[in-house]
Amino acid sequence: MMLAISGIACALLLAQGGLTEQGIRAFNEGRYSVALAKLAEAAKDSSDKQARLFLALSQAATGSCTTALPALSALAKDEQLAGIAAVKCYSAGGDETKAFTLLDEMNARWPNDADVLYLKARLHMKAFNDTTLAMFQRTPASYRVHELSAEIFEVQSRYDEAVGEYQKAIEMNPQAPDLHFRLGRAILLAGHNPDQLAKAATAFLDELKLNPEDGACEFQLGQIAQVSGQKPDAKTHFEKALALSPQFVQAMIALGKLETSDKQYDQAIGLLTKAVDLQPSNETAHYALQMAYRDAGQMDKAKEQKAILDKLQKPPEGEFSDFLKKLGEKPPPAQE
Repeated sequence: MMLAISGIACALLLAQGGLTEQGIRAFNEGRYSVALAKLAEAAKDSSDKQARLFLALSQAATGSCTTALPALSALAKDEQLAGIAAVKCYSAGGDETKAFTLLDEMNARWPNDADVLYLKARLHMKAFNDTTLAMFQRTPASYRVHELSAEIFEVQSRYDEAVGEYQKAIEMNPQAPDLHFRLGRAILLAGHNPDQLAKAATAFLDELKLNPEDGACEFQLGQIAQVSGQKPDAKTHFEKALALSPQFVQAMIALGKLETSDKQYDQAIGLLTKAVDLQPSNETAHYALQMAYRDAGQMDKAKEQKAILDKLQKPPEGEFSDFLKKLGEKPPPAQE
């Protein structure tokens, strides 16, 4: 369980003599029985903090978490290795409350540490998996089982199966909030043929019957209307979405583009300027504003937006970027 800790510990090997150095070296080499013997002797000196730390780590590495935890918990405040080992011991013993409490404390102390963040992600994933299993075992007749199944299928890009699960959930609880919206979104993710567009629109309209102030549904209906060539309806839905959610950037961009196409440049520029103010790194918003300025004949401002867009689209330089280039990674496409 503690091989990863052993790897991290290599960097902490101190230039100490005698039993402590020998014990730490044995721990780093995975010779835990030797480490235990050496460090147990060295830890008799109460002032030898390193000996106590690595003795506890060695105990945890050999499965003696009950023995190791008092020392690990006491040292966790200042020693990251002790904290990581303690969290793993708590989790292995089924005490998730203490594991997450300690992990939150560590995250506050070392917010940018990769090992702490990795452990946090791993524990949350384990908690999700455990809870999901318990849900399927204990409440198999709940609509939530189908809802969760649908969400898992979405993550796996299995959209047709997600649609089926959302439909089953709705059959069991047609009044549940957000289900119809999720169904509509899954249908759109599955495809955009006329039949799918119609079914998705029906799902969003059903959601609006339950929640008349759902701006996201109005936005989706606007997109469907636009794709279907119903420009006036699209504009109405985008306007409703913004009325319900005044800081809905995607709705601002969509409506701004329509205003540009209608040569309503003042309205378009106003909407798109607000969009870039709210999301300065949104490439789609800057591009739409650039086009609005260009079509309005304001070429200097259009060039300013082009310069901002070029800067945003310039790939970051550095070691990680070079690594991605070697892998042949491409930047993600701009989101509409």
